[in-house]
Amino acid sequence: MSSPIVTVETLKQQQNLTVRSASADIGLQGTIRVPGDKSISHRALMLGAIATGETCIRGLLLGEDPRSTAACFQAMGAEISPLNSEEVRVRGVGMGQLREPRDVLNAGNSGTTLRLMLGLLASQPGCFFTVTGDDSLRSRPMSRVVVPLQQMGAQIWGREAGKFAPLAVRGRQLQPLHYHSPIASAQVKSCILLAGLMADGETTVTEPALSRDHSERMLKAFGAEVRVDPETHSATVVGGSQLHGQTVVVPGDISSAAFWLVAGAIVPGSELVVENVGVNPTRTGILEALAQMEADITLEHQREVAGEPVADIRVRYSPLKACEISGEVIPRLIDEIPILAVAAALATGTTKIRDAAELRVKESDRLAVMAKQLEKMGVKVTEYPDGLDIEGGFPLQGADVESYGDHRIAMSLAIAALAASDRTTIFGAEAASISYPDFIETLRAIVGE
Repeated sequence: MSSPIVTVETLKQQQNLTVRSASADIGLQGTIRVPGDKSISHRALMLGAIATGETCIRGLLLGEDPRSTAACFQAMGAEISPLNSEEVRVRGVGMGQLREPRDVLNAGNSGTTLRLMLGLLASQPGCFFTVTGDDSLRSRPMSRVVVPLQQMGAQIWGREAGKFAPLAVRGRQLQPLHYHSPIASAQVKSCILLAGLMADGETTVTEPALSRDHSERMLKAFGAEVRVDPETHSATVVGGSQLHGQTVVVPGDISSAAFWLVAGAIVPGSELVVENVGVNPTRTGILEALAQMEADITLEHQREVAGEPVADIRVRYSPLKACEISGEVIPRLIDEIPILAVAAALATGTTKIRDAAELRVKESDRLAVMAKQLEKMGVKVTEYPDGLDIEGGFPLQGADVESYGDHRIAMSLAIAALAASDRTTIFGAEAASISYPDFIETLRAIVGE
């Protein structure tokens, strides 16, 4: 009997994942359902918590980040049933009625939880809040949302003049704002729009490029008056709207699907179908980049579910070619760049990634970490302040690599290992559970174990 391709070793609180190269005779085969979209899961919990009536959420992501969101809003008075992927019920407190919590609100590792929540906390008159997160989150910049909130009249204090958590917030009546964001960021945009819900007038965010629009779509569904101008990359919310509980069906997360799309594209003999994936145009940069690389990917059974476009995605192995990834596509694939770096390592030629400096302030410095780990696997990588050059098309070598506690790094390296010689051990693989609790089980399934 041959050795297993995927093995797991747990030492104290660390989980190490060892992956051998997949069989080129049969490749990777199977039909996969990925967890619910993380961005939509967060927003459904938050809007349900501040709406009147009951919100029913189906397909919620059960990772650690949405659990942090749920715990924070439960501490502020929202009634949230036990989290599961079948159905979660949220009974909201109503606009402006969040309760002052008795303890510090802890966003864990979730930048989305902390940044979006700040817009709501700042607009709750008379309430005092203290918010924090884990070591990683406390090192990530918050000034990108604190500064515009302060321009609306928010009172926020924190380390280094509000640049880093922990942060203290005194809720008050905010003023509307037209904010010209220097970066295309759905977190920045969403934070300001949520703050604008309680402002007297219109609050607008204009971005240099289009970022994901889940907040705009969901705010409309819950009853807010929202206008979007695609030509100027602007979104406007009119203050004073009342939100009402809704039924939200969460599609599969394309950021999670991306790992299997690249796996199917780089392992010879593979054919995978990833079902029920959200293909919102503001999130499909990964599909555009893989198309540039000449990956064999098709969208099937395209449909709309609860206002979000959804499809099944089929991927077959095909030799990849290098491409350039930069400019306006970056905000639409920013979370997928680590796994795209793996695809680039197997693509013939030099792939150039630029305009991605945002990756340096994620759960890890994803540019530096991916460069270092791919180099351990024999890939020549040149690092730039805002990107990478990756020389691809050469065999990957098995190696001992490190996740740095970053879920997307851990999963990207596991996929790279499928195409590497010998075996690769990913230290700190437990990080995958932040966004994809069943990642290792799905990996075992597609390699036939």
